[in-house]
Amino acid sequence: MYVVELANGRKWRRPVDQLRQRWAKESLDSQPAESPEPDNRPRPPTREASHSSSSQFLQSSLSVLHIRTTKVEQVKLLDRFSTTSKSQTGTLYLTATHLLFIDANQKETWILHHHIAAVEKLALTTSGCPLVIQCKNFRIVHFIVPRERDCHDIYNSLLQLSKPARYDELYAFSYNPKQSEVERVRGWQLIDLAEEFNRMGVPNSIWQLSDANRDYKICETYPRELYVPRNASKPIIVGSSKFRSKGRFPVLSYYRKDNEAAICRCSQPLSGFSARCLEDEHMLQAISKANPTHRYMYVVDTRPKLNAMANRAAGKGYENEDNYSNIRFQFVGIENIHVMRSSLQKLLEVCGTRGLSVNDFLSGLESSGWLRHIKAVLEAAIFLAKAIAFEGASVLVHCSDGWDRTSQVCSLGSLLLDPFYRTIRGFMVLIEKDWIAFGHKFSDRCGQLDGDPKEISPVFAQFLESVWHLTEQFPQAFEYNEAFLLQIHEHVHSCQFGNFIGNCQKEREELKLKEKTYSLWPFLLDEQKKYRNPIYNEHFSQSFAVLEPDTVSFNFKFWRNMYHQFDHTMHPRQSVLNHVMNMSEQNKLLEKDIKELETKLGHHATKEETDAAFTKEPLRSVHPVSPVHKTLQCFKKEQPLLRANDCIRTIEGANAADNRYSEYMEELSKTEPGMVSLEYGVARMTC
Repeated sequence: MYVVELANGRKWRRPVDQLRQRWAKESLDSQPAESPEPDNRPRPPTREASHSSSSQFLQSSLSVLHIRTTKVEQVKLLDRFSTTSKSQTGTLYLTATHLLFIDANQKETWILHHHIAAVEKLALTTSGCPLVIQCKNFRIVHFIVPRERDCHDIYNSLLQLSKPARYDELYAFSYNPKQSEVERVRGWQLIDLAEEFNRMGVPNSIWQLSDANRDYKICETYPRELYVPRNASKPIIVGSSKFRSKGRFPVLSYYRKDNEAAICRCSQPLSGFSARCLEDEHMLQAISKANPTHRYMYVVDTRPKLNAMANRAAGKGYENEDNYSNIRFQFVGIENIHVMRSSLQKLLEVCGTRGLSVNDFLSGLESSGWLRHIKAVLEAAIFLAKAIAFEGASVLVHCSDGWDRTSQVCSLGSLLLDPFYRTIRGFMVLIEKDWIAFGHKFSDRCGQLDGDPKEISPVFAQFLESVWHLTEQFPQAFEYNEAFLLQIHEHVHSCQFGNFIGNCQKEREELKLKEKTYSLWPFLLDEQKKYRNPIYNEHFSQSFAVLEPDTVSFNFKFWRNMYHQFDHTMHPRQSVLNHVMNMSEQNKLLEKDIKELETKLGHHATKEETDAAFTKEPLRSVHPVSPVHKTLQCFKKEQPLLRANDCIRTIEGANAADNRYSEYMEELSKTEPGMVSLEYGVARMTC
C-alpha cells in the first residue's frame, strides 16, 4: 500500500501498481482538455490537480513516487552567518516540484527542485539531524530536522527529484501560468532572428542566407538558418565543416554595416601538426573578401596557446598562418570549463566561510582566480570590438568546439559595439542569437539532467557577470539593471521556461518545446518596469561608437547581489539605485497630483472666480516639490518602491511571498530616521 500525505492534510491510499496503471491509462487514453486558469502558486499534487494535459498529470504523479515524507514539523532553519545560532522554527513540505518551508510567522521559503545542486546530510546532533542544501542560484539553506528518519527520507527524495533522468520531467513541462494558447504561441514568436539580421543589414550583396544546414545535415548543433559570404559555395561549406570540430564551420554572428566588418564564429580546425583543407582556406578567404575595405582579418583563438598546442596531438589545434592568406592570428587565453568550475567552487567556499576578516576574504577572492577569469573574458571582447570598430577588420572567433568561450566573446563584443543590445529587448535577442541558437550546451553546463558532473560549468554566469561589470562602469548606457540579469540567471537554472532547455536547436525541436512549454521573454517584458535602469540615457548610449571599459584590476569587484542575494544580513542598509528609483517614483506621483489638482480647479471654479482669484494673486507656475521637501514638511514615510500588488514575479513559480527581491526591496525602502544635532547630543526623530 502506497500512502501519500499531502500538505493540505488529505491522503492518498493506493497500491503502487494501481497508481501506475491508472496514470499510464490516463496518459494514453485521455484527451487533452481545456483547463481552468490555475493559481501560479505551486501546490502539492492532488488527484483533482488541474493540468493542461494528461502527460503533465503523469509527470507530477510520477514525481510523487519519489516522495517518502511530505510534511515534517518542528524543523529549524538556520542563518548560516549568524554568530548566535539564530534559527526559525516551522514546517517543511515536500511537493512534486518544490521544497517549502513555512515558519511560525507564516513566512514561506520556496526552493525549486531543479535549483538544487547538492544535498548533504550531516552527522546527527543533540538538536536533530542537519540537512544542508546548496542551490545553483547560490542559495544555501541549513535545516535541522528533529528525527533522523525524516531527514533521511527527505534527503533521498531530494536526490532523485533534483536530478531528473528525462527532459519531460523538468518543471517547464508541467508549469501552467495564466496564459492562453494564443498568448503562449505569441510569446515564442516574440524574438525573430531573421528580423535581427535584417536590422544589421543582412542579407545583402555580400552576405546571403544559406539553406545548407536546413535539415541539420551539415552541423546538428547549428541553427537551420545560417549567413555566409555569397561567394562561399555549398561544396566549400561542406568541405570546411568536415575540417572543423563538430562540423561547426565559419558563419556570421554580427555584421556592422557602417564599415562592413563582421564577427564570425566557428570551432577549432582539425589541423593536427600539418593537415590542411583547401575548402576551409577558401572559406576564410571569402570572409576576408566580404570586407572590401580591409585587406586582412583576425582569427581569434580564445584558448591559452599551451592548450591549443596540446590539442594538436589529438588531431585538432589551430590555423597555420602559412596556409591561410591575409589572416592575423591571436590567442587571448581564456581557461577551459574545468578551470572555471574549480574557480567558482573556491569562490563559493570563501563566500560561505563565517567570520572572515576583510584581509582573509580579499585573499581568498584573489586565490580563487574568479575575477581574473572575468577580466580575461572582457579583454577578449574588447580586442574584438576595437578590431571591428577602429581597424575595420573582420574577426573570426573560435575556441575548442565553439559553444562556450566563443559565445562569451562574440556576445560581449556585440554588446560593446551595438547600443541595441544594451536595451531590455536587445539583450534578449543577443542571448537568443549567440547562446541559444548557436548551441551553447545549457543542459550539460547547468546540469539540467542527471549526467556527467564534469560537463557542468558557469560559462553563462560568467557572461552575465561580465555584463554586470559593464553596467557598473557605464551606468547610463544600459536600459536594464542588475535585477534583470539576476532574473535571467535564475531561470537558466529553474527550467520553468523552455528557452534554455536542451543543448541545441535540433534537440529543442525534437522536444517540441514551443508546443509544450512557455517562453521566458514575454514574462520579463510584461514586468520590464522592475528591470529598467532609472538613469539610463538612450542618447548617451547611442553616442558611443563602442564602449571601452577599463580593465585595470581594481575595477573588478565581488558581485554581492549575485552570491549573497539570499543572505539578507549581508546586504547594505541603503542602495543608491533604490533611492534613485524611489525619488523617480515620488516625482511621478507628485506630477500626477498636480495634474489632478489642476483638473479639479478647472471643474469647480468658474471662469469669473478664477479671473478674480488671478487678479488678486497671479497664479505661479507649478513645479513638482522635491521628495526631501515634502518629507520635511509632513514627516511622512517615503513611498515604497513598489506597491504590494506589484511585487516582482516569483522566480520559482510561487506566490509573491517567495519573491527573493521583495524582502530586500522592502528593507531598503524603509525610511531612515532623521537626525537633528542639539547642543548637548543628538535627538532621533521617528517618522
